[in-house]
Amino acid sequence: MPHNPNPPQDLSALVTTLGQQLQQRRWMLASAESCTGGLIAAACTDIAGSSRWFERGFVTYSNAAKTQLLGVPAELIATHGAVSEPVVRAMAHGAALHAQVPIAVASTGIAGPDGGSPDKPVGTVWLGWWVDGVVRSQCFHFDGPRSSVRAQAVYQALWQLEKIIAAQGAKTDPGQRP
Repeated sequence: MPHNPNPPQDLSALVTTLGQQLQQRRWMLASAESCTGGLIAAACTDIAGSSRWFERGFVTYSNAAKTQLLGVPAELIATHGAVSEPVVRAMAHGAALHAQVPIAVASTGIAGPDGGSPDKPVGTVWLGWWVDGVVRSQCFHFDGPRSSVRAQAVYQALWQLEKIIAAQGAKTDPGQRP
């Protein structure tokens, strides 16, 4: 899967644009993070004024945290594994629901250097987005050391979110709640 490079200055510009889009719609964002460990929330809150559009972040690194904080069913994790499409979709929905916001982003993956398997190698990251009542998800396969996999996941999570919001046009109504 092709992905954009992740220079730090691009991330800052991306998050600034994302914040502007969210402010125009009067939307607050929540994040639910596993493999990125709070780096999505950190990228958002690195921008001055982000309190106008960033509500909160959930770092749900363990399976128990995913269940307790986001309401991800333990059976879903047991059946599909924590690094899976059903789990990241449930994480995105849970973040929106528990933060009471119309938009959320979620990440779960295997950053390495170990922990991978033939079915889910190191660098496998599932990202999910809950936007105005619709959940989307996508699997990525990133290369490089742990720090690079995590940085690429953060960039993709926010870049894809910015694209989703931009595709919605100038809509300002917060829409349905989760």
